[in-house]
Amino acid sequence: MSDDIRDRITALFADAGVTGRLHATDLDSGREVGVGADTPVLTGSVFKVPLVLALHRVADAGRVDPAALVTVEPDTRTPGPTGIGAMADPVTMSLRDLAHLAISVSDNAAADALADHLGLDAVAEAVAAAGMTRTAVVEVCRDVAARTASSLGTGDPALLGSLLTDPAALSRLSTLDVSVSNRTTARDCTTLLAGLWRDEVASPRSCAAVRRLLALQVWPHRLASGFPFDDVRVSGKTGTLPTVRNEIGVVEYPDGGRYAVAVFTRSAATALTLPRADAVIGTAARAAVEHLRTGRR
Repeated sequence: MSDDIRDRITALFADAGVTGRLHATDLDSGREVGVGADTPVLTGSVFKVPLVLALHRVADAGRVDPAALVTVEPDTRTPGPTGIGAMADPVTMSLRDLAHLAISVSDNAAADALADHLGLDAVAEAVAAAGMTRTAVVEVCRDVAARTASSLGTGDPALLGSLLTDPAALSRLSTLDVSVSNRTTARDCTTLLAGLWRDEVASPRSCAAVRRLLALQVWPHRLASGFPFDDVRVSGKTGTLPTVRNEIGVVEYPDGGRYAVAVFTRSAATALTLPRADAVIGTAARAAVEHLRTGRR
């Protein structure tokens, strides 16, 4: 890999006011682009991909029925802005439909209900099977919320809103400490995606099911924004924490080109809305993929 593409991607991150880590690989040729690809990073909701893979691996082993129904009660579920987490009444649905919500709209309540049913040991087994040697899933969404409240001294949503944009408050936020939080690397994530697209990390049927969910993600403002073409398919999963914006996914071209991309960013600014930080995920991914496509066209 030439220094030119690394320098270009690094400059894109700097112009957007973020520190970025990226790994992209051509799933067929093995060519790759990396910027800090082996640096540990916070996953945010990217952890939901190995979580959903764990469901399908356990189902492959006959240890769980993905159609089994689970009731998620309002007084015990993890709150959140999407899916079950934002609903008022008890919800009963299958494990595989919980997985659908966890990926497509990043539903924290659905993800935690799924993790409660499977256990984090099953997620660790999926992580190991995928070859993610520098990845650890040590908590679920409710744990992140509890540690955030503990670090900031309040769980009051009205107070949290201002604290989560306060640089002094964020400096003591334990959920931004990569050493004690869910963590991974950009290279580990493209390794996971490659295994899913090659049917290597679960049965072909299960890998196809996870790929389908990634293709149903509703958020277009990060990875997909770099590929605004009707004939290019982007399947992905975002992750977000204060100052953290991530996405991993696979970009598929009509000529058969397939590229796994993982982009993780930390912003210097603390505002909750940072469109430049979101957009650079797509811009940097596009630069990496176009570099990998050199010679294909």
